[in-house]
Amino acid sequence: MRYEILGPLRLVEGDSTFSPRAHKIEALLGALLVRADQLVSTEQLMGEIWHDELPRTATASLYVHISQLRKFLHRPGRPDPIVTRKPGYALTIGSDEFDLHEFKQLAEQGRQEVRAGRFEEAAGRFDDALRLWRGPVLGDLREGPIINGFATWLEETRRECLELQIESGLALGRHRELVGQLYSLTAEHPLSEPFHFQLMLALYRSDRQADALAVYQSARTVLNEQLGLEPGRALRQLQRAILAADHRLDGGQGRGLRGPQAPGSPGSPVPNGQHPGRFPHQPHQPHGRTLGPRRPAAPPDRAVPQPDRPHPRSANPAASAGWANAANLANAANRPGRAGNAPVRLP
Repeated sequence: MRYEILGPLRLVEGDSTFSPRAHKIEALLGALLVRADQLVSTEQLMGEIWHDELPRTATASLYVHISQLRKFLHRPGRPDPIVTRKPGYALTIGSDEFDLHEFKQLAEQGRQEVRAGRFEEAAGRFDDALRLWRGPVLGDLREGPIINGFATWLEETRRECLELQIESGLALGRHRELVGQLYSLTAEHPLSEPFHFQLMLALYRSDRQADALAVYQSARTVLNEQLGLEPGRALRQLQRAILAADHRLDGGQGRGLRGPQAPGSPGSPVPNGQHPGRFPHQPHQPHGRTLGPRRPAAPPDRAVPQPDRPHPRSANPAASAGWANAANLANAANRPGRAGNAPVRLP
């Protein structure tokens, strides 16, 4: 059996798909799946189902709902997946498939490929990860704190994958192919400066300088009208670089210059361990500015094992999930290995 929560909750068995008909049973299953293989207290489960309006019979009703969920999940010859242990219950996945686990594995593989400068492989991993999504996480089961908090975290992870997928495509010279997708993403996320940044860069590399500058003005208008803010330093620096036709913005195959090389390879224009042509890494910024994709925090009440993962903000800029530090544009030209017409890979 396969559990799927990257969209409306459903279980897949062979050619059949099914989900609980009762909304409370569906919310109960969603909360247990979000905390799969972890103990969830009865108080948390009651809060997920009834929120702040607990009926007088909430405890007894929860026992009934658990019993109904057990019947729904029962399969002949298989153990009961719901384990009772004080002070609550846990849903054990066992050998069953779970689209969340597959998504997280593919996303991490993509991050590792980006760190290694293998952008073709990274783009493929992110494509596979994003293809698993069928809609909003758990559909309309967003009323309770467990599912709502988890869904917010997971959607931020999806957006990080989108930014890194596009970063990989830009590194491969696919700027013309990405313009349409980036226009859609900036319309969907009008306050996201990373998507505006990537769209400006893709347009500039597609010989559409005027359109790139129009995107900046549009982003500036939205930020001013909705938040009373000016664009962040990265967007401002990129606008000035486009106006100056800075050669370090050129990249990929579309402009006929040397494409990105693997870090540390012969002739690589940057020191070993850095992304080719990437500006020095920009320090962590508050979420309100979203000056680049960053690793979302662990989901609420869940520790994500990271045994072999370097810290995303380590001293190695290549380990960053960032898209570019245009704030250091003026200083980048004086760094060793950036002389001449070496292309800047942004992102």
